[in-house]
Amino acid sequence: MSELPRLMPSDPRMSRATVLRTTRTSPSFQRVTVGGPALDGFDWQGHDHWFRLFVPATPGAALVLPEVEGRSWWQAYLAIAEEQRPHCSNYTVADLRRTGTGTEIDLDVVLHVDGAGDLAGRVARWAVGATPGSPVALLDQGPMFDPPAGTRRVHLAADESGLPGVRGILRSLAPTAVGTAVLEVPTDDDVDHRLVHPAGVEVTWVSRGGHHGRPGAGALELLESRTGPVDPRDYAFVVGESSLATGGRRHLRRLGLPASRITFSGFYKAAAHPQPVA
Repeated sequence: MSELPRLMPSDPRMSRATVLRTTRTSPSFQRVTVGGPALDGFDWQGHDHWFRLFVPATPGAALVLPEVEGRSWWQAYLAIAEEQRPHCSNYTVADLRRTGTGTEIDLDVVLHVDGAGDLAGRVARWAVGATPGSPVALLDQGPMFDPPAGTRRVHLAADESGLPGVRGILRSLAPTAVGTAVLEVPTDDDVDHRLVHPAGVEVTWVSRGGHHGRPGAGALELLESRTGPVDPRDYAFVVGESSLATGGRRHLRRLGLPASRITFSGFYKAAAHPQPVA
């Protein structure tokens, strides 16, 4: 995958918002809904449209944001005093609604626990404890999903960290789209039986059954069980734990899919990442 996706905006917009509500949607996911007048200008393009989420450095603190000039913001971010520097993570638009009172954006946060069984990760703790009115900001980054014209079939694979993006892609695909989707989640109760997808896309769920196995391993094993070659005019999107992303790409290349028709991204390495709630 190129360092700067083609669909990334050249002048991304930073939008301030506030938390409206937060809800546990399954054992391993917390959905946070944010809103505010600035989100009315968020140019949602569907699919896996993602953004950089900024939350205050500590609960109850003011949200200090970096200046954004074009695509440049990182150096300004680092220049913020450490005690005031907001936490920044990448998230997908799980849903967006234009309502009579303004725009609402949902983001789905994977919940993790540490070795002692306590909730781990700053965004996970923020998502569970956030109260209405808590400040946030979103820096638009656009979609990564970018199939070339004339694509025959799509092949999607993700673990729980990539599930919100793939869910959005499936919802945005044309009703006539065909292909496959392999989706791994931590527990049986995380399986989304109401998942919206074209009838021609075969969706297969992999559950770790509540066991703390390596995220993405089951999805990769299923992806690698494919025996026939793919059409070189297909397109693949493989995201999640690093081994899933890189292993999935290697497998699809062996099956005959050109590298230029594979979008892959390793969001994290499992060895340094806490396990999802089981």
